[in-house]
Amino acid sequence: MKRRDILPAAAFAALCAAMWLLPPVRPAADDGGKPVRARVVAVDDSDLTLTGLIEYGTQHLEVEMLGGPAAGRRFRASNELRAQLDLDKKFAPGDTAVVTWPDGGAKEGDTLVVRDHWRLGWIGILFGSFCILLAAFGGWTGVKALFSFVFSCFAVWKLLIPLCLAGWSAAWVSFAAVSALTGVIMYLVAGFSRRGVAAFAGAMLGVGASLVLAWFFTGVMRVNGATMPFTQALLYSGYSSLDLADIFIGAVILASSGALMDLAMDIAAGVDEVARHNPNLPPRALFMSGVRIGRSVVGTMTTTLLLAYSGGYLTLLMVFAAQGTPPAVFLNSTVVSAEVVKTLVGSFGLVLVAPFTAIASAMLSRMRLP
Repeated sequence: MKRRDILPAAAFAALCAAMWLLPPVRPAADDGGKPVRARVVAVDDSDLTLTGLIEYGTQHLEVEMLGGPAAGRRFRASNELRAQLDLDKKFAPGDTAVVTWPDGGAKEGDTLVVRDHWRLGWIGILFGSFCILLAAFGGWTGVKALFSFVFSCFAVWKLLIPLCLAGWSAAWVSFAAVSALTGVIMYLVAGFSRRGVAAFAGAMLGVGASLVLAWFFTGVMRVNGATMPFTQALLYSGYSSLDLADIFIGAVILASSGALMDLAMDIAAGVDEVARHNPNLPPRALFMSGVRIGRSVVGTMTTTLLLAYSGGYLTLLMVFAAQGTPPAVFLNSTVVSAEVVKTLVGSFGLVLVAPFTAIASAMLSRMRLP
């Protein structure tokens, strides 16, 4: 392990720590409490009503606090079911729940509000296992990839989302964030080398083309962005002035950027290896090598995007099939049109990344870079 590898990783670790210390978004509304872990001791379902496949009403619980100032004490709690399968949750004795502890505290006889199941423990186990596997398989490169993963999480949560909520253009903020993330990830993985610079250039050209295509087709197809989950809840949370179409364009750029980076690095690394094994090849021959590599990869990558997006709306497609809705009808629906824009714009970007990266790799092949 060389010092030139350790210093950048340490710098990005410090940058992640600095972003962690950034103040959170100031909420437009405060629920007046903090989340505390509690164990469900007893359940009373007598006030729940079952209608068909759904339940609604109030589930009365007795919970034992596992943290906070009242650890070990028991309180009454309520869980509201609103006949929404995607949001409702039901508890059984022995479950661990997230309970809202009031800012002013609670006394005997008060009823607390249960928010959801406690899942942080399993999330920690899953993430820790992922980190160990990535480091064991990838070695130092895997550790650097882990830094880029954590850095991306902080950049989205601590920078991109607060700026979008503050009224900045989500499309341009997403483009800037993707540009920064692409530079960081390419530098951590490939360093300041020909393959790193070529991959960055090719990926950014593809992202830029995707931004233009997303902006154009979102307008002409009248995709308003309200098809994204929880948009109505966002507007009613005190952010009614947000431009949902602009947020949709930003989401398209953000969602497709990972695949664009992967393809750009694949082509740049392939062309760099060809150039290293045969330094006498002219740029035109290297460009054609990059194009041939891109042709082999693009087919599977575009299918990857299609399956990823359609998997998120599998139940919707099943509803259309179950109701006998013809394609001419559901392809014109707002929800499906939005997914078509996401899939095809991302696929356009992928196809364009291949020649862009091949050109960049060929032009950089004669530069004195590692």
